Amino acid sequence: MKVLIVDDEPLARERLQRLLQRVRPQAECRSADSAEAAQAVLQTFDAELLLLDVRMPGRGGLALAAELAEQQHPPAVIFCTAYDEYALDALRHQAVAYLLKPVREAELERALDQAGRINRAQVAALRDDANAGRSQVSSQGHRGLETLPVADIRCFLAEQKYVTAYAPQRELLLPDALKDLEQEFGERFLRVHRNALVALPYVRRLARDSDGWCVELDGIDQRPAVSRRHLAAVKERLLKR
Repeated sequence: MKVLIVDDEPLARERLQRLLQRVRPQAECRSADSAEAAQAVLQTFDAELLLLDVRMPGRGGLALAAELAEQQHPPAVIFCTAYDEYALDALRHQAVAYLLKPVREAELERALDQAGRINRAQVAALRDDANAGRSQVSSQGHRGLETLPVADIRCFLAEQKYVTAYAPQRELLLPDALKDLEQEFGERFLRVHRNALVALPYVRRLARDSDGWCVELDGIDQRPAVSRRHLAAVKERLLKR
């Protein structure tokens, strides 16, 4: 069996390689850190199976699967995902094999037994479900899987490599990039700064303080700053609510 692991996280790729060596020791394995890199590998490596991350910078796993499904003999696909239970329902409904991160050995072996060649109809349905957006965001930490309903979130604030979702009496550190959250929830959240998205239904007012403009939100003390670059667009969007 020839297997291609596609994941932008080095530790995730290494973990899958170790697990694969245990459950399928005869497998020939390659890896790639993006959909673009995977396409390059597939030019010379005739993979029979892809272990494919759903969400990656640039083109994600669903986009790559859609391209592969156009082939006459596409490889089998196992989706790897950190999606919450709501989004996993889409994968289950479409009857494709999936793995929830962090991947466990027994789950990998079961998915290998279930893996099949994904067809065009399955990919189209999965992309429609993904475009609908999640009902909650999730994070895997030392306390297990934690979730927060998107409807409760007042803002997303980015700091260094992390994004925090803020809700009344709760906050959650997320693995998502702010630009990905903006793309997914852009109808509900407004970009006010390079490091901030605010939930339009909870914007109390646009205020000015000693540091410049900021947004006051119902239910939380955080007051995300509004950059000069975004100020005109923010004012226009708030007037149209």
